[in-house]
Amino acid sequence: MALTFTLDPAVTPELRDGLLDLWTDVSNAGGAVGFVPPVERETIRPELVKHFAAMAEGRVRLLVGHDEDGRVAATAFLSFNTHRLMTHWLWLYTVMVHPRHQGKGYGRDLLAAAEDAARGLDGIEAIRLTCRGGLGLERFYGSCGYKEVGRIPGAIRVAPGDDRDDVIMLLPLG
Repeated sequence: MALTFTLDPAVTPELRDGLLDLWTDVSNAGGAVGFVPPVERETIRPELVKHFAAMAEGRVRLLVGHDEDGRVAATAFLSFNTHRLMTHWLWLYTVMVHPRHQGKGYGRDLLAAAEDAARGLDGIEAIRLTCRGGLGLERFYGSCGYKEVGRIPGAIRVAPGDDRDDVIMLLPLG
């Protein structure tokens, strides 16, 4: 069964809790979404609140995928550039698919939905994202049409003695 994607859903307590659960579960499964396991919902909550504040200011758009049971199963945040010379592309942040749905093609579906959403935004010509090296994510994004355009060696410190590359990926929409 496919996910149902919604751009800019109403932020309800159910959505908030679903996003917190998703982010926590993805992080604790080893997902590269800004935290290292073990992590609790209350550690993630301030980051989610920052995303919500940026959404309220019109700087960020939320894309959510719900599964057949109506649970939050995937998400991505599309963030506009505020620099006047870079408003023709946007950032894709916090790209997640719940671990229970891994291997079903939902990651590709999420990226396709994000691409469709970006194409519908006036003046957006590309999507840019970064990912943590060492997990094969750049291969996955590459298989979805993204090109590696930069890499900063050792920029992400997961733990003492465990530094990973910050890989910069770009998807031109033209």
